[in-house]
Parts: sequence; C-alpha cells; structure tokens
Amino acid sequence: MKRAIALLLSVLMLVAVFTGCGKKEAGSSSDKGDDKPYIAIISMGFQHQFWQAVKQGAEKAAEEFGATITFEGPESETMVDKQVEMLKTAIARNPDAICIAAIDSAAVLPDLEAAAKKGIKIIGFDSGVEGDIALTTCATDNIAASALAAKHMAELIGGKGEIGMIIHSQTAVDGAMRRDGFKNYIEENYPDIKIVDIQYADGDHLKSADAAKAMIQAYPNLKGIYGSNEGSAVGAMNGADELNRTDLVIVGFDSGALIKNGIKNGKMAGAITQDPIGIGYKSVEYAIKAIKGEELPKVVDTGAYWYDATNIDSEQIAPLLYD
Repeated sequence: MKRAIALLLSVLMLVAVFTGCGKKEAGSSSDKGDDKPYIAIISMGFQHQFWQAVKQGAEKAAEEFGATITFEGPESETMVDKQVEMLKTAIARNPDAICIAAIDSAAVLPDLEAAAKKGIKIIGFDSGVEGDIALTTCATDNIAASALAAKHMAELIGGKGEIGMIIHSQTAVDGAMRRDGFKNYIEENYPDIKIVDIQYADGDHLKSADAAKAMIQAYPNLKGIYGSNEGSAVGAMNGADELNRTDLVIVGFDSGALIKNGIKNGKMAGAITQDPIGIGYKSVEYAIKAIKGEELPKVVDTGAYWYDATNIDSEQIAPLLYD
C-alpha cells in the first residue's frame, strides 16, 4: 500500500513540474504558442469611429508584420482612471510593447515608467504622452494641422474680425497642440483677427453647443468658431444653427458623418482630417521596429488635410474620411 501511495505521489509531482514549466504569463508571446511579438494598444477612447479606424490600421499592420495585438480604450475620452486601470492590466500581461494615446499624461506616467524599466517598449500615438518616455509618437502634426485650419478660417472671414475657439481637452497633448497651433498662427499672421474666447468642452456635442451659444451671445460680432475635434466642431455647428447664426464660419477638425453632412449642406465651412488608419498602422509598425532595437525618430507624422465641399468626394480625401 505504501509503495502504491509513493508511486502516486511521484506521478503527481511529475505532472506538477511539467504543468509549471509549461505555464506562461497571460498575454506573452509564449502563452499564445508562437513567437509573435505582443503589442498592447490603449487609446483615448474606443466607441468613436476615429478609434475604430485606428484599430483597423493597427490590425492591418499586425497581420503584415506578424504581430499579435490587443486594442482597448475607455468608453469616454474623459475617463482618466479607466485608462490608467487598462494600462496597469496591459502591463501585467507583459507585452513586448505598449502603444498609448494618453488622456492625461501625468496620470499614466508612473505606470509607463515602471513598464519601461521592465523592458517594455513605449510608443505614443495620436495624443501620445508628454515627456521622453515614448520612443516615438505616431500622430498628426497637430501644430501644423491646426495652423492649416487657422489659415482657412482667416481667408474665409476676410482676414479680420472676432473669432472663438472650442477645444476638446486641457490635459491631452493633442488638445493643447490644436489650440496653440491655431492660436499662434492667427496671432502671428493676422493682426486684424481677434480671438475673443477659448472654451473647453471635453469633445462633447452638447457641452460644445452650449459653449458656442454662450460665445455667440457674449460676442454678437463673432465671425467664426473653430472646433478642435469632431465633438467640438459639431457642437459649434449645432450651437450656431440653434441661434440661427448661419453667417458664422465654422471650421472643424476630424471627420465623421455629422461633420461631412454639415460641410455638404453648408453649415460648416470645412475641416481638417487626419489619417486614422495610418496612425494605427504606423503605431504597430514602429512598435515592431522598437522591439527589434532599431533607432526611431522622435515623431512620425501621419499627415493631415483640409477638406470642404470642393474636395470632400475626391480620390485623395474620401478614403481618409470616416463615419
């Protein structure tokens, strides 16, 4: 009997050893039974079509470069704590690289620094992350893109008059850049244009509409409003429409069905479109380069373009617009 029990214990110990040897941490390449690099992608949001287009580009690159990716983001682009939680979970899966578009750079920085110490490569995309933690950032040059919006706004209002700005974020890097690029271009090139108000509305349609209406009522001579993302621009358009200010020049940033419809029906003058598919694709491409130890540029510009009723359906612009 003792011999049988000893034999059974020996078998159980062997099973435990082999099971332990085969067990890998979740999310690692070896856990998937292959040698593919694993890249965790954490965006500012998830439900908006912009982020779905970024996801599409990332998936395309992952297939081409032989990588495994996960893509996630909070429901709202204001949910800082939720994004931090997602980042912590991603780090626990021990990815080879993390691509992140931070809502609040200060909030995610401690965890990103801890990840970098573990050898995880950090890549920024879209809003990126402030500081030097990211090896590169794949994004629209938001300073140049918003300056392009300012140039068209100035031309559309005849180079003089009062204008306002509705910005989607005070904490995200892209919000500050789209504010400063527009503001600085106007101040440096058009002394007869005065920016009378800058409001922040979290990229929310309703908050942005309320901000636009307050702005219009406070400044009856207002000639135009710039919205720094889809929600800001649509809100500005809706606010002007509710107050029957069809004379206002509304210039936006990003795409989406509401912006496209607004441009086609004349309620919005035009907007800047990014290349969200390109952002996702480049993020994965440069994460792979980082994993391989290649030297990366500090910024990878993924491009931006002005579109209005004259070119919205053109071969160059139409593929960059999303709903």
